[in-house]
Amino acid sequence: MSIHRLPSPGRRAACLALAALATAGLAPATAQEAYPSRPIKLIVPFSPSGSTDMAARLIAEYAGRELGQTFVVENRAGAGGSLGMEQVAKSRPDGYTLGMASMSTHGSNPAVYAGRMKYDAVKDFAPVTNVATVPSVFAVNPKVPARTMQEFIALAKAEPGKYAFASPGTGSLGHANIEHFMSLAGIDLLHVPYKGAGLAMTDAVAGQVDAITDNLPSALTHIKSGRLRALAVLSEKRSPMLPDVPTYGELGFAPMGGGGWFGVVAPAGTPAPVIARLNTAIHKAMQHPEFIRKMDESGATLIPGTPADFARQIQAAIDRYQRVAKVARISAE
Repeated sequence: MSIHRLPSPGRRAACLALAALATAGLAPATAQEAYPSRPIKLIVPFSPSGSTDMAARLIAEYAGRELGQTFVVENRAGAGGSLGMEQVAKSRPDGYTLGMASMSTHGSNPAVYAGRMKYDAVKDFAPVTNVATVPSVFAVNPKVPARTMQEFIALAKAEPGKYAFASPGTGSLGHANIEHFMSLAGIDLLHVPYKGAGLAMTDAVAGQVDAITDNLPSALTHIKSGRLRALAVLSEKRSPMLPDVPTYGELGFAPMGGGGWFGVVAPAGTPAPVIARLNTAIHKAMQHPEFIRKMDESGATLIPGTPADFARQIQAAIDRYQRVAKVARISAE
């Protein structure tokens, strides 16, 4: 008769510990293999229009194919994009809620709304990838007797406070950019804040205000039709859409920097393997001919990069707009 001896308490504890270690070692791999096992929500913190929303829907379609899973795009506009980003920041860090971060949500807003922000643009997010940069354009209504930026500056200097510019709201990216320009050019324009970019653009086209700065894709139709006159683009180089319009840098205002940008972020604490998989899938999506064609038509330039690249881009934007807010004395407190 064979006798099966029970292990001593010490051996039993050791066996249980080894089993636990083995299970723990397998758990992360199993979780990684399973992701994604259900639909992924992609929050766009703006209204359903413009380049950011378009890019989100292209990512949803083509990255969804790469991952074999559905992306659900949810527009949650408000407070210059802060409401949508707050929702992303407070979501579970499991890779199933992502957000489209922008120069507003992760650049100008943290500088201007510092005391009212309900998220930390750096600490509360895990960057996935930058996606594209989009130029903005400074344009005037044709009733303004200036065909170049130099002529407009001369008019503004001759009559301080006469010419008004529209923005999507106090503390918005458009507001910050024009305040920065005014400080560099030594001019005084009247700021007219609106509740949204659409209303601001409507009044600029109608001549209720004299000037506006907006993303190039949103303004391009009005410029092409002659209802607005473009004087400068905020971009590293001239836009192929407006090859005759100089950049701020060419005009002697290099501190204005380049255009806006947007990319994908996840809540802080999202596992690195999940971030890596999303980064790869989105980059493959960005290589699809239709993705490239639509973004080209919108005036955007694709800038795929690593999570670390995007983290540096976010920090640089925050630093820049903190300086702008201080110099131009912008505050939405």
